[in-house]
Amino acid sequence: MKTFYTLCFIISGFLCSFGQDAQVVIEKKKLQAKRLQSDIKLDGKFDEEAWVNVPVANQFFGFEPNNGMPEPDSLKTEVKILYDDHALYVAATLYDSHPDKILKEITERDNFGTSDFFGIFINGFNDGQQEYSFFVNAANGQADCVRTTQGGEDYSWDAIWMSEARITNNGWQVEMKIPYAAIRFSKADKQVWGINFFREVRRLRYKYTWNKVDNRIGAFTQQAGLLEGIENIETPTRLFLIPYASYYLNSLPNEKAQGTIKGGMDLKYGLSDAFTLDAVLIPDFGQTKFDNKILNLGPFEQVFNENRPFFTEGTDLFNKAGLFYSRRIGGAPSTYPELSENEEVTEYPSSVKLLNALKVSGRTKGGLGVGVLNAVTEKTDVTVQNSLTNEFRSVTVEPIANYNITVLDQRFNQNSSISLVNTNVTRDGEFRDANVSALAFDLNTKKNTYNANGALKYSYVNEFGDLANKKGFVSELYLAETSGKIRYSIGGNYVSKDFDNNDLGVNFQTNYYSLSGNISYRILQPTQKMNSFRMNLNWYSQFNNDSNYLQEQSLNFNMSVTNKKNHAAGFNVTARMFDVYDYYDARVEGRYTVYPKYYNTSGWISTNYNNKFAFDINPWYGFAEQKGWWFSGVSISPRYRFSNKLMFIYNLSYNVDKNELGWIDLDGDEIVYARRDKQTIENGMEGKYSINSRMNFKLNLRHYWSFADNKSTYRLLENGKVEEYVYNENKNSNLNLWNFDLSYSWWFAPGSQMTILYRNNAADFNRTIVKNFSNNVKSIMNQDMLNHAFSVSVRYFIDYNQAKHWVGKS
Repeated sequence: MKTFYTLCFIISGFLCSFGQDAQVVIEKKKLQAKRLQSDIKLDGKFDEEAWVNVPVANQFFGFEPNNGMPEPDSLKTEVKILYDDHALYVAATLYDSHPDKILKEITERDNFGTSDFFGIFINGFNDGQQEYSFFVNAANGQADCVRTTQGGEDYSWDAIWMSEARITNNGWQVEMKIPYAAIRFSKADKQVWGINFFREVRRLRYKYTWNKVDNRIGAFTQQAGLLEGIENIETPTRLFLIPYASYYLNSLPNEKAQGTIKGGMDLKYGLSDAFTLDAVLIPDFGQTKFDNKILNLGPFEQVFNENRPFFTEGTDLFNKAGLFYSRRIGGAPSTYPELSENEEVTEYPSSVKLLNALKVSGRTKGGLGVGVLNAVTEKTDVTVQNSLTNEFRSVTVEPIANYNITVLDQRFNQNSSISLVNTNVTRDGEFRDANVSALAFDLNTKKNTYNANGALKYSYVNEFGDLANKKGFVSELYLAETSGKIRYSIGGNYVSKDFDNNDLGVNFQTNYYSLSGNISYRILQPTQKMNSFRMNLNWYSQFNNDSNYLQEQSLNFNMSVTNKKNHAAGFNVTARMFDVYDYYDARVEGRYTVYPKYYNTSGWISTNYNNKFAFDINPWYGFAEQKGWWFSGVSISPRYRFSNKLMFIYNLSYNVDKNELGWIDLDGDEIVYARRDKQTIENGMEGKYSINSRMNFKLNLRHYWSFADNKSTYRLLENGKVEEYVYNENKNSNLNLWNFDLSYSWWFAPGSQMTILYRNNAADFNRTIVKNFSNNVKSIMNQDMLNHAFSVSVRYFIDYNQAKHWVGKS
C-alpha cells in the first residue's frame, strides 16, 4: 500500500503541474508562394524569369549544436517557392565561403552519408502533427520520410518527386519539383501549410532551420513556419500504376537450377487530395533483405524487422497503440499437424503465400485520420508421412485467411490525438480467429512541456476444438515532463492473463503489472568542450498478477557525450538488485524459475564519420550472483571511405556466457534446466559503390556462429530453484548461418527501378558442437550447403495523366 500511495502522490503532483506551461513563445515565420506562369527546366540553375521577384525565405537559425543562433553570412541560405496545379517547385541557394570543402559522398536513396544536404518539411493541414520531408544532398541524392509528433521518422516511405543539385562558386544549389500526389492536404481554395527548411553543413555538423526550433521543448513538428499564397489549385487525377516483371534462377544443393518468371502490379489511387488507396496485386518480395537470425534459446520467438515495401511505406498510422506487427501477414502457419506414432511432416513451410493486399489512408480537414489495411493469404497444406506404412496424408496448417487493421485517429490542439484501433484475423473453417481493439491517447500541453499517453486494449480469441475462447485486456498510463534540461516520466500498466494480440501483433508476456520511471538531464547549448551531453536514470519493475512476485526489475544509468570534434562516447550500468520469478522460461503454466541478482556495465565510442577512417566499439561485462555465472563481449565496427563513391564497413561481434542457467527440455513431468557455456561470433561486411546517385552496387554478407554447451543438468523444483538431475539426451546447440547479397540498383526514371541481385545462403543446426571457428566456416561454405539465387526485377512507374497525354498525342 505504501508504494501505491507514493505513486498516487507523484501522479497528483504531476497533474497539478500539467496545466502550468513554461512560457516558451514559438514564432512562426511566413513565406508567400507564387504561382508559376511559364515552364521551367529542373537543372539547379534558377536562370528562368519565373524565379525573378519570388519572395525569399532566409535568415535561418541554428538547430544543433548552437540552438537558436542566427546563421553566419558565410553559410546563409535562401529559398523560393513556386506552384502550379500539379506540383510545388523549390529553389534553394546554399552559400558556402569554402565550396571546395563541401562534402558530397554519393549514396543510395534515403542515405545521407557524409554529404551536405537540404530539406523541406511540409504539413498540408498545418496541424503540427505530421510532416512530409524531402531532402537532396550535395551529390544529388534523394531522401524522403514521414515525420510524426512523437519524433518518429519513417524513411521506408518513398514518394515520386524530382530534384537536381549542383556545386557553384558560391556554394551549392538545389531545385526540386514535389508533385501534390506526394503530400496530403485539404480541399480548401486557399491553402495554409506548415513548412520548414533544413540544412546541414556536414563538415562542421552544423544544422540550421528556417523557422526557429527551440530544443527546450520536444516537438519539432509544432515549430514550423507558414506557407501561404497557394490558391485555387485544380489537382489532376492521382492514379499511378507500377507493373513489375521478375526473373528468378534458383539452385538448391545437389539439384538442377530452376528458373521462374513472375509478374504483377502495384496501384496507387488518390481517392481525394487527402486519401490514397494502395494495392499490391500478385506481390513479389523475393528481393527483400535477409533476416539476421540468431540462436534463440529463450521462450519467445525472434522478432524481425519488416523489409517488404508495401508494409513499410506510409504505415505510421497503423502503428498506433502498438497492436500491429506486419510480419504476421505471410508469416509461419498458425498450426502444426497432430502426429501419430511413426509420422513426420516431410516439409513444413516457413511462410504462407500472400495473395493480395490493400491499404487506404488519409486525414480529413478536421484532423480525423482514417486507415484501413487488408490482406489475404493462401491456404497452405503439408504432407505427413508414416515411416512404417509409407502412407501419405495432406493436412491444412493454415487455411485461407483475412488480415485487417482499421484505425481512426483524431488530432486536436495541433499536438494531441485520440485513436481507436481494431485488428482482426479471420481464418476459414475451424481455425483460430482473433479480434483486438484499443483506445489510445497522446495528450500534450499547448507549449509541449507535458505529456500524458496511454491506452485501453481488449482482445477476444475464438478457439475451436477443446480450447476455450479467451478474453483479455491491457490498461496503461504514462506521464512525462518533456521540456527543459531536466525531464522526467512515470507510468505503469496492467496486462491480464488472457490478453493475446499475437495473431496480428506481438505480445509475449501477460498476467502482470508494472511500474517505471525515468529522469534525464541534457545540455541545451554546446560548451567549450562538448557539443552535446546527456544522462538518464531509468527504473522498471514488473510483478505477477496472481502471486505479486517480482518478475522483472532493473535500475539503469547511462550517459553520452559528443565533443567538439564530433567524436561520441558513452557508458551504461544496469543492476537487477533483487531475485526475480520468471514465469515464462519454464514453458509450463503456473511454474516459475528464480533467477538471481545481476549487474552489467558497457561502454561505447563512435568516432566522427566525416573522417575517411572511423570506427565504433562497444565492450560489455556482467555477472550474476550465482555459481560463477558471468558474461562479456565486444563489438567492433571500423569503416573506411575510399572515395565519394566507394566505402566498406566491417562488423565483428564476440560474446561469451559462462555457467548460464537455462531451460533445455521437458522430461515427462520434469522441467529440465542446464548450466551451459555459450559463445557467439558474428562477422559482417557492408559495402557500396555508387556510380552516381541513381546507380548503386551494394554488398551485404554475414556469417553467424553460435553454440550452447550444456555442462550439467537440473530439474526445476516447485519453489523455482533447481537441483541436480540426470538427463542424458543431447540438447546442445550449434548454429551456423551464412548470407551473401550482391545487388545492382538503377533508378532509370522517377519511380522506376531495375534491380539485379545475386544471393547465396546456408543454415546448419545440429547437436554436435565443433569448437573451432575455421571448421565451422568451412562447413557452412561447403557447396553441398549453399543455396544460390540470381534475380532480375524491373518496376516501371506509370502516371495516368502522362499516359493519357501520350495516348492523346499519338
